[in-house]
Amino acid sequence: MRIATLTSGGDCPGLNAVIRGIVRTATAEYGSTVVGYQDGWVGLLEDRRTQLYDDESIDRILLRGGTILGTGRLHPNQFREGIDQVKANLEDAGIDALIPIGGEGTLKGAKWLSDNGIPVVGVPKTIDNDVNGTDYTFCFDTAVSVATDAIDRLHTTAESHNRVMIVEVMGRHVGWIALHAGMAGGAHYIVVPEHPFDINDICKRMERRFQMGEKYGIIVVAEGALPKEGTMDFDEGEEDQFGHKTFNGIGQVIGEEIKKRLGQDVRTTVLGHIQRGGTPTAFDRVLATRYGVHAARACHNGDFGKSVALRGEHIELVDLDVAVGKLKSVPEGRYRTAQALFG
Repeated sequence: MRIATLTSGGDCPGLNAVIRGIVRTATAEYGSTVVGYQDGWVGLLEDRRTQLYDDESIDRILLRGGTILGTGRLHPNQFREGIDQVKANLEDAGIDALIPIGGEGTLKGAKWLSDNGIPVVGVPKTIDNDVNGTDYTFCFDTAVSVATDAIDRLHTTAESHNRVMIVEVMGRHVGWIALHAGMAGGAHYIVVPEHPFDINDICKRMERRFQMGEKYGIIVVAEGALPKEGTMDFDEGEEDQFGHKTFNGIGQVIGEEIKKRLGQDVRTTVLGHIQRGGTPTAFDRVLATRYGVHAARACHNGDFGKSVALRGEHIELVDLDVAVGKLKSVPEGRYRTAQALFG
């Protein structure tokens, strides 16, 4: 069998572990070959591929962040218009199955290819942990660890200067990173996109901290968070060419409002792409490797039109239409648990 793989969308730690898992499993268990398309869907359209060998070089990539294949984004219209070229490229290369590794957008592309007769097995990847049908996506744990470490460090400087520190983390539509990092880092308030915030409540809780003799406050904010309607003015931003909303710094806006209302010293830290980079955690290396192994096995078993998924302690297969049916958001109960620790 001849398998192809590619990485699409945002980069993240653990992509190389998936690639390694695919290559080693396909080669050792089945005697198959694996090729990689460079720079995501663009490389597939332009037929830019490279042979991936089960040798020392593939072994070493386990430790590396990013992706040896490169990644990128392609507008859905361009993707759909290129379906005939995609089929021709895969046929010319003798590809029997394709394993795209990516988030919701990539898996939607995978489903569309599957619907058009291409044998596909998806691997879910996103630091936001918002892919439906799986308990966790790899690289989420690394992003949370990076954000938690930053929050840990900000406690001491905030306390030394009697400040409120705002930490803005990634999370366009869901607040999993903010929730987990905020709880792990002992934040005094967490703001997520699923629950529009009331600036009055945030200010009251920060004010109460200082009145009770506390010297500082830590607030973790997901970049896609929005205020409750009518509570404060905020420009939500526009959409880019891929339909992704551009953000106007909600952390800074909240910080300025707190400073104006309380007269307190406030500083904002935006972690940004630092959450995507660097070496994956042990958890992400293991999960990504398991995903790669099971994706390769699914191809050889003919389980196409599926995505690998973590369910409890086991790796299972879910239909691609389940994986892309909706975003996995923070449940009300999980957020209420965090709220018990606010203030």
